[in-house]
Amino acid sequence: MSEARSLPLQGVKVIELGTLIAGPFCARVLAEFGAEVIKIESPDGGDPLRKWRKLHQGTSLWWYAQARNKKSVTLNLKHPEAQEIVRRLAADADIVIENFRPGALEKWGLGWDVLSKLNPRLIMVRLSGFGQTGPYRDRPGFGAIGESMGGMRYVTGYPDRPPVRVGVSIGDSIAALHGVIGALMAMHHRNVNGGRGQVIDVALYEAVFNMMESVLPEYDMYGFVRERSGASLPGIVPSNTYVTRDRKFVVIGANADSIFKRMMNAIGRADLANDPALAHNDGRVARTEEIERVISDWVAANDLERVLAVLEKADVPSGKIYDIADIAQDPHYAAREMILDHRLKGGESLKLPGIVPRLSETPGATKWVGPALGEHTAEVLAALGYSGEQQRGLKERGVT
Repeated sequence: MSEARSLPLQGVKVIELGTLIAGPFCARVLAEFGAEVIKIESPDGGDPLRKWRKLHQGTSLWWYAQARNKKSVTLNLKHPEAQEIVRRLAADADIVIENFRPGALEKWGLGWDVLSKLNPRLIMVRLSGFGQTGPYRDRPGFGAIGESMGGMRYVTGYPDRPPVRVGVSIGDSIAALHGVIGALMAMHHRNVNGGRGQVIDVALYEAVFNMMESVLPEYDMYGFVRERSGASLPGIVPSNTYVTRDRKFVVIGANADSIFKRMMNAIGRADLANDPALAHNDGRVARTEEIERVISDWVAANDLERVLAVLEKADVPSGKIYDIADIAQDPHYAAREMILDHRLKGGESLKLPGIVPRLSETPGATKWVGPALGEHTAEVLAALGYSGEQQRGLKERGVT
């Protein structure tokens, strides 16, 4: 990206009060597109994510992606002087993002009632397990709880086994993206429609529930409870995962009527391709077991390379199920700059994911990877008018 090219959120100031995943991921997206994100961390070790998963010289590799482009400022939010610094930062901020349990900010004098009086244009994104209201608001809520209450866990896995989790923290990430959407809509309303700032209340379980397709109307109309269906797409045939002769996994989505017909012809089953009873999805659903057996047998008799070649020639959506080694070596990922090399402060090379979504005129960028704890404290406090002597006093009093 040319240095002269501006970023779409350039000039937007964000104060991040969150830890771990949902709040920080929300702020990360804004930072990737040019917002100045000032991340407030505890002086006692900072965000716990700094120590999660695989570490390099004591710092999480996840941290370098999750905190990229952010400024790290250490403040003990339980200290009145630290609370006053946050209020001063929020006074000219566009967005505050937090994911504490409801009531925590209010206890520290940093709630919406206080900050919005200081800055009527302020937008506050509040991410929590169950939302800011309702009988469950005070319960502790992590992504796993949101995925479970939102209905996702129940339909994930195989019908003869207990529900399982997706292999990443999907509930937190879904909530974070809803927070981003809400913040951008609120900024547009404020800036274009003459509106004031407002609160974006994102409950993890509601963000997950928003992804649950037709489960509610199906239950309401027919009393139907969608169950776990393994790797297949329930009620849409054929769409499943299959095992090749060389023990690779391939996903095939031949559920559109014309695609199903092309696939059956491609694998030598013209009889099924031309069977009028299978011309539409409802007819195929009634014969799911037969269709799945035909496809499974054909895939099992061929190596992955041949399976993909036959299906690509027939224009049938299909693909190998990638592990991270496949992703790191894939030419399409490379061509679209979805895997980029960065440098740590020690000079080591580190690959991080590219920026999504892809904007043609003002694309996002990684200006720097996750900062050291408190790396920008002096810079930010100086901008607020704190002298070097005052900053040393704050440090001695346990404020920063």
